[in-house]
Parts: sequence; structure tokens; C-alpha cells
Amino acid sequence: MATLSVKPSPRFQLPDWHTNSYLLSTNAERQRDASHQIRQEAQVLCNETNNQTIWDEHDNRTRLAERIDTVNRWKEMLDKCLTDLDAEIDALTQMKESAEQNLQAKNLPLDVAIECLTLRESRRDIDVVKDPVEEELHKEVEVTEATKKALQQKISQAFEKLCLLQEVRQQLNSDHRGKMETVDIDRGCFSLNLKSPNISLKINPTRVPNGSTTLQQWDDRSQFNKNRAEAEMKGAIELREAIALTIAKTNNELEAQRVATEFAFRKRLWEMEKVYSELKWQEKNTLEEIAELQEDIRHLEEDLRRKLQNLKLCHTRLETRTYRPNMELCRDQAQCGLTEEAQQLEATTAALKQKLAQAQDALDALYQHLARLQADIACKTNSMLLDTKCMDTRRKLTMPAEKFVPEVDTFTRTTNRTLSPLKTCQLELT
Repeated sequence: MATLSVKPSPRFQLPDWHTNSYLLSTNAERQRDASHQIRQEAQVLCNETNNQTIWDEHDNRTRLAERIDTVNRWKEMLDKCLTDLDAEIDALTQMKESAEQNLQAKNLPLDVAIECLTLRESRRDIDVVKDPVEEELHKEVEVTEATKKALQQKISQAFEKLCLLQEVRQQLNSDHRGKMETVDIDRGCFSLNLKSPNISLKINPTRVPNGSTTLQQWDDRSQFNKNRAEAEMKGAIELREAIALTIAKTNNELEAQRVATEFAFRKRLWEMEKVYSELKWQEKNTLEEIAELQEDIRHLEEDLRRKLQNLKLCHTRLETRTYRPNMELCRDQAQCGLTEEAQQLEATTAALKQKLAQAQDALDALYQHLARLQADIACKTNSMLLDTKCMDTRRKLTMPAEKFVPEVDTFTRTTNRTLSPLKTCQLELT
């Protein structure tokens, strides 16, 4: 006989079954509503984020373009600044070289002045005098040394300024290179897009790298470099003008001193030639006076010899008449006349001897003074020759070295040109 098999499980009531169906239906609708809400919100979010991303990317591209323009403007300003700086460095270098050449050229006036002073040390006796020529030569040495000192100071300042300009140029060059690299990097960033093959996710790309600066600091640094370069260039321009002024001033001072020294030389030579002519005239007159005095002394000596013969004759007559016999030995008119003649001749002889002695003394004095005149003439001749040699040496200051030919030989002191008769005589005496 068949039996009914019943599954041993709990049994739900029919209301429970209906409730379950209702709950499933209700939950399904609620889940669908929630899903629909999420889908709507997701679509809105996607739209908003897409728009935001598009605008952010557009804004950042615009910022990159503006930044590229800003950096480019600074790079162009630095380019111009570097160009001006290089031009100023070249100009200051040329001015420094010009100052160095002028400094080197100042050695010649100094050497010439010292050579002239050395030559004039060979003057003799009374001609070793501190005259205006010596004063002007010493002044020329002082002026030349002062101009060399001034030029050396400007050269040192130019060297220091060139070092500063090179330092500024190095800073500008470094800043310029940095901006060129920045422009290249930002242009690379600007050229990237969503289809670029080399884009990828990076680790912590929003980090702040060490050494980062603010925009204000970046701008201040670039402005500082530019301002410093402009200030140094302004100082270099002022220094170049000061160097050019110093060169012109020192050249004018040396030229004025050269003119004053050569004027003193010409005046001194004129004075010595005047004195030399006077001494030669005195020598000529003294020689003529000596010749006349010697002639007079010969006349005095001859006259004295004649007077001695007359005195001998008178003495012989007087002595002979002393041998008259007895009463014949009387002081007659002849005896008196002979006695007076003898006395007169003795007085005349004494006067002639005295005058002859005076004439001899005068002749000795004339010879002594003639020797002094001739010695002084020799001194003047030597001094004029030395000053002429100095003037000849000083021609180096106004004549190119390759065209300079000494007019007076340095060692033999002989002339290489036709001289005036007066100077030819001086050289012959020397």
C-alpha cells in the first residue's frame, strides 16, 4: 500500500509568501531607482569632469604659452643685455689697451728728461748752475711720473671693472642658459597632448623640488641681474670716458711741459750764446790789449836801455872830469849841467823801471784774466754743446723713432749737420 512522503521543512504561511513577493518587487524597484540615480549622477559627473579637465588643460596650455612668452621676453632682454655687455667689454678692453700704450709711451719722455739731466751733469765750474732748464727738466720728470701714476690707476680700475663685467656676464649667461632650457622644457610641455606617445603616470609629480623659488623671487633675480649688468655697463662707460679724459689730459700736460722745457732750453742757449759772444769779444780785446801792452813794454825796455846808455855817457863824463888837474877841478856850468843830467836820467830811469814793472804786472793780470776768459769760454762751449745735444735728443719726442737721426754724435760729440760759424767754432775749441 502506497504511503505519502512529506519533506521535513518548515512551512510558510500564504501571507508570508505574498509579503515576500511584494518585498522582492519593491526592492527591485528601489534598486533600479538607486541605480538610475547613480547613472544620472555619474553622467553629470563625467560631463562636469570632462568640461573641467578640458578647461583646466586649456587654461594650463594658456598659462604655459604665457609663461613661454614671459621667459622669452626675459631671454630677449638678456640677449640684448649680453650683446651690450660684450660690446662694452670690448670697448673697455680697447680703452685699457690704449691707456697701456699711452703708459708705455710715457717712458720715452721720462728717459729723455733723465738723459738730459744726466748730460747736463757734465757741465763744469760756474756753469753747474740750477737754471730754469734744470727746474723745467725736474718738473718734466715729476709731471711724467704723475701722468704714469694716473694712467696706471685708470688701468687698474679698468682691470677691476673688466673682472666685474666678466662676473656679471657669467651670471647673465647662466641666467640666459637657464631661460633657454626653461623655454625648451615649457615648449615641450606645451606640445604634449592626449595622443602623445611619451606621456605616463609619474610618482608624486606634484612634489615641490628642492631649490624651488617663488615667481616673485624668480622675477627679482632676473631683474637684479639685468639691473646689475646695466649699472656695471654705466660704470664702465663712465670709466671709459674718465680714461679718455685722463689720456687727453696727461698728453696735454706733457705737451705743455715739453714746450715749456724746450722754451727754457732755447732761452738758455740764447743767453749762453750771448755770453759766449761777449766773452769772445772780451777775449779778442784782451788779446789786442796784451799785444799793445807787450809792444809798449818793448818800447819801455828800449827807452830804458837808451836812458841807461845816456846815463852811462853822463856818468862817464862826470867821472872823467874828476881827473882834471888842480884848480881846473871846478864846478863849472858843464859840471853842473852834467850833474843835473845825471840826476834827471836817474829819476827818469827809476820812473821807467817803475812803469815797466807796472806794465809787467798789468800784462800778468791780463794773461791771468785771459786764462779765466778762455776757461769760461770752454765751459760755455761745453755747456752749449751739452744743451744742443739735449735739444737734439728731445727731437725724439716729436719725431717717429724710425726717422730719428742724431744731429750730434753721443760719444764723440761731433755734429752731423751744418752748424752756424759760432757753433762750429765752439766745436773746434772743444
